[in-house]
Amino acid sequence: MDNQTPFRYTYSAKQQAEIKAIREKYTAPTEDKMAQVRRLDAAVTQKATVIALVVGILGALVLGLGMSLILSDLGATLGLSSAAALWIGIPVGIVGAVPVGLAFPLYNRTVKKERARIAPEILRLTDELLQQ
Repeated sequence: MDNQTPFRYTYSAKQQAEIKAIREKYTAPTEDKMAQVRRLDAAVTQKATVIALVVGILGALVLGLGMSLILSDLGATLGLSSAAALWIGIPVGIVGAVPVGLAFPLYNRTVKKERARIAPEILRLTDELLQQ
């Protein structure tokens, strides 16, 4: 007889779970169709939200600058007379109010365009899900 011992597996269930957890880190994640539909649907509103927030916040900052020129001592700090600060602050405030007012219509327009762009993929995936 041969004195070599046979090969044995001697690791525990805890080690098995740890091995699986490590293996999952290095394998490509698989996404089911329902998760794809949810992700695509959420991406439409996320993009529109980011665009509207950036435009609205920048507009609010410019509007605030105009209001500060009119209502505070910022004009004097910048070396302007109060009349000059008033006449500069009004147009600056109006320029800032325009993007603030356009943020929501921009959101709606972006959602509409993104939904039109993503619609074929969403419809294809939902048709596949409904046929199962």
